[in-house]
Amino acid sequence: MSVTLPESVDAWRMVSARRSFVGTLPVASMPRLCGMLAGNSGEVEFELEFGRDELGTAYLDVRAKAPLTVVCQRSLEPFVLPVEVDNRLGLIRSEREESGLSPGCEPLLVEETGMLVTADVIEDELLLALPLVPINPDSALPEEVTSPSEDDSPAQGRTDNPFAVLRELKK
Repeated sequence: MSVTLPESVDAWRMVSARRSFVGTLPVASMPRLCGMLAGNSGEVEFELEFGRDELGTAYLDVRAKAPLTVVCQRSLEPFVLPVEVDNRLGLIRSEREESGLSPGCEPLLVEETGMLVTADVIEDELLLALPLVPINPDSALPEEVTSPSEDDSPAQGRTDNPFAVLRELKK
């Protein structure tokens, strides 16, 4: 087990050696993820584990936790959303191999050279885990939205019949 994450690894060698990596990465080091966030503070705790399953399929288990700052789409205020990822990625060389993956195993297409940029894999999984519409569970709609204004309320005691005009035309 290693605590430092290499920039790139040979995926097939890592599978053969059953290597794993544990550590942290700053959120600020992930530019695509930062583009979706309201702030880039915090760290991602990760664990990567290479191996083969009972069918002999090469895999990469990705586990990551991160407190990500996103904008609530209800209140438009930033809040910290705890995001957790626990996915098994089946390593494939071509798209034809995808059908041979175990159920519950997502495909990860590895370049012909076998090189895999590990931080990009973690960033991809966090991006996929972000909700499309983040909503802070502690937020509430503004009062002007939840309580109707006096202009919007129907007139009290109104007895006008909207069809009275039609009755007059019928005569």
